[in-house]
Amino acid sequence: MNENTKFCKHCGNTIPEDAVICTHCGRQVEKIESAASAQPQVVINNTNANVNSNTNYVGAGGYGNPKSKTTAIVLCCCGFFGIAGLHKFYEGKTVSGILYLCTIGWCCIGTIIDLIALLGKPSTYYV
Repeated sequence: MNENTKFCKHCGNTIPEDAVICTHCGRQVEKIESAASAQPQVVINNTNANVNSNTNYVGAGGYGNPKSKTTAIVLCCCGFFGIAGLHKFYEGKTVSGILYLCTIGWCCIGTIIDLIALLGKPSTYYV
């Protein structure tokens, strides 16, 4: 046996000592060392000057304009008011209010859905 050979750890055949891949079975027998495998030095310079501010803040109570649950339910339940979308106008949702006015409260189905949604809201909610 020649001094410049070694055995493949997969197939057992003799291969050159400096071989990284077995010449018989084609499997890698040693780790490939190269300059390209060295990890690059990464520098992260993150200076975030973004200042987020919410202009709708109303204090400790919440965000937006406070609305009364009772008033919204009365406007939603009372016959013409509900199908005319007055509860939507009360919440400041003008486009939805006009849509309710033109479609008779989505044929009353939208008014029923809104009533159920209003029942689940707190006594003072924010829009």
